[in-house]
Amino acid sequence: MKTMTRRKGRTFYKQQWFILMVVIVAMAAATGIANPKFFSVRNLVNILEQISTLGLVASGATVLMISGNFDISVGSTIGLSACAMAMLMKRDVAEPLAVAAGLGVAILCCLFIGANSLLFKAPSFIISLACVGIYRGIALALTGGTIQTIYGKFEYLGSTRYCGVLPLLFIVSLVGYLAVHFILARTRLGRRVYAIGSNRNAAFLSGIAINRNLMTFFLINGILVGAAAALLLSRVGAVQPATGAGMELRAMGAVVIGGAPMTGGKGNILGTFTGVLLMGVISNVLNMLQVSPYFQDITFGLLIIVSLAISAMSQKWQK
Repeated sequence: MKTMTRRKGRTFYKQQWFILMVVIVAMAAATGIANPKFFSVRNLVNILEQISTLGLVASGATVLMISGNFDISVGSTIGLSACAMAMLMKRDVAEPLAVAAGLGVAILCCLFIGANSLLFKAPSFIISLACVGIYRGIALALTGGTIQTIYGKFEYLGSTRYCGVLPLLFIVSLVGYLAVHFILARTRLGRRVYAIGSNRNAAFLSGIAINRNLMTFFLINGILVGAAAALLLSRVGAVQPATGAGMELRAMGAVVIGGAPMTGGKGNILGTFTGVLLMGVISNVLNMLQVSPYFQDITFGLLIIVSLAISAMSQKWQK
């Protein structure tokens, strides 16, 4: 029993999410010493609000990447979905209906990628790459390239804070994390995500309906991306076709930082959460230390490379 407990303890300390949490705590402590405002309630709430949208997108990316698929059109999908919601709200369409319509747009965009990937037997990465221009072009055509503002409308999600501290945006994001965790850890669908990502041919031979399950994965991604678009619109109050640009890279980066390999078959939502949190903390720390925003992209890129190196080393340790 003692030997088993020790092994579990060693495995626990080698988990990438645990390493990330240690890094986050150390970084927060160092920044708090340099600038005490870091630990102010206002700043901490700001961090939670900033990572809420990215959290939902990264949750959807987690499902896809574990299954061996990618959607790099997420940024364009968010722009198109959010613009559709804003345009409907400006025409006095009821907010629930406008959000439902925007959610439907995001779902259709993601299903379109999945369907074409299966139809043409092409990697979803390539199909989604083509869809980046398609979705952004549709958004530009609908809006004429103008900013869609909804000031005074749909503010509930973006302005509500429970006990004056906890943002509703973060709670919605947390629900997304928990939903994906439940799917991956407690359902047959979750086991199929890992099976297909590990070896698609073996999964097919074991009786798993590959096409139907892949479409379900893209459906889940579409729901989460549409929800992220709604959160972003409520928080900012204005959107344009370019809204969400770059979100897909940050989301995929957070999943990789959380320990999910690009080859699929592994990963978990706890790792994704810590990856998103680390990216949010780093962005906030750099802003508080008045580091040029141009260096933030460099930092995130280096962070992803370091995470890949850690993943490779941990796999060697396990072997």
